[in-house]
Amino acid sequence: MTSETASPSSVRHEVLHDGAVWRIVLDSPPANILDGEKITALNALFERAATEGKLKAVLIAAEGKHFCFGASVEEHLPGSCADMLAGLHKLFEVMLQAAVPTVVAVRGQCLGAGLELAAFCHRVVASPTAKFGQPEIVLGVFAPVASVVLPGRVGRGLAEDMLLSGRSLDAESARAAGLADELADDPGAAALAYIEEHLLPKSASSLRLASRAARLDFQRRFVADIRELERLYLDQLMATSDANEGLNAFIEKRPPVWSDS
Repeated sequence: MTSETASPSSVRHEVLHDGAVWRIVLDSPPANILDGEKITALNALFERAATEGKLKAVLIAAEGKHFCFGASVEEHLPGSCADMLAGLHKLFEVMLQAAVPTVVAVRGQCLGAGLELAAFCHRVVASPTAKFGQPEIVLGVFAPVASVVLPGRVGRGLAEDMLLSGRSLDAESARAAGLADELADDPGAAALAYIEEHLLPKSASSLRLASRAARLDFQRRFVADIRELERLYLDQLMATSDANEGLNAFIEKRPPVWSDS
């Protein structure tokens, strides 16, 4: 195994099985916030993954007790949210273009953009104590990527429940709904075992083509929908008083005062 660091205290990149497997680790515990630095590092890694002909799978994990508390709330504010959304949405398009099978290991809290990243992967392995949630609505905003991805994972009814209520699912509920594919006390080890048993014996080129085939319709829909939702977020949501109030209230650690406008 060799190890590389994409940026200090941000994202760790490890090469396993002579380059056939990568482990990418969010490395800023306890929250592992998916900020601009991490998004840039992940974009670069998946752009590189697209050129690695021997690569058969990417395992995404996180250091510490929690997977990710979500994106940086400060970067959601009007001065920076356009760049933040552009970088985040580019990441998912780059992951689709790379077409490398991705398996994610989740423990603890998996929230917001962290859940979007996990749900986007081909397989989700979680600890029995994991929690999955899209709490953006509590801050007066919505989750563009989850709005596209979650209905395909858990069905429209539960997806809308999560997106409109902001409530979290426990691990067993997530498994029953199809959000988590497997529960394991050590999700990192279980995710790697899945890769070693089911993906390593396969052809790298065939795996990528199979991934493209499986996601052909989803990729077309995702690219079109995420661009429309990004415009909705920037042009309409961020023009409301309540979106700005919710974000600022969170940063100032106070309850929001909604004006319903």
